[in-house]
Amino acid sequence: MKPQSEALIVIDVQNDFCPGGALAVDEGDKIIKGINTLMPAYQTIILTQDWHPTGHSSFASSHGGKEPFSMIDMPYGPQVLWPDHCVQGSNGAQFHSDLDVDQAHMIVRKGFRKQIDSYSAFFENDHETPTGLEGYLRTRGVEILTIVGLATDFCVNYSAVDGAKLGFKMNVDQSLCRGIDLDGSLTAAQKLMRENNVNLI
Repeated sequence: MKPQSEALIVIDVQNDFCPGGALAVDEGDKIIKGINTLMPAYQTIILTQDWHPTGHSSFASSHGGKEPFSMIDMPYGPQVLWPDHCVQGSNGAQFHSDLDVDQAHMIVRKGFRKQIDSYSAFFENDHETPTGLEGYLRTRGVEILTIVGLATDFCVNYSAVDGAKLGFKMNVDQSLCRGIDLDGSLTAAQKLMRENNVNLI
């Protein structure tokens, strides 16, 4: 058992990010068994869950004539437009049935504000609006975080970099992550994480 100062964060292992889902990450389901095996070693386990309202501003369908994976400028910066995914209450938004959610101590839902997307477990995409996760971890005495889940180059990356900037020691277990790799985004994300002192395992 790892000490109380270490926690595991499992990012967005949801149906829409797994094969057959609306925004499927290749082999996204292949990491689940390993995540389940890892969980009992931790005294603090957090799951994040993408949780968008219908018509979310990050959906291409909310912008007439825009195609999925195109870019637009939002008030908080550049935004990838995604296929509709992880809509609140939908099957796609549910955790994958193989994930042992019963081991989780906290679930952080993100992306539920219609006008702003949220990749990070710590902040929405304005890098200012907090999810509350930092406070939870501080009160639990957590200093070291290991991140696993989907997708390496977006929500895992943003979470790892934000955590490092907040002063947590961040580890990303790449064997238990999978990426989208949109126009080189995976390599760029790995570079950014290293530059922010994230330990890539």
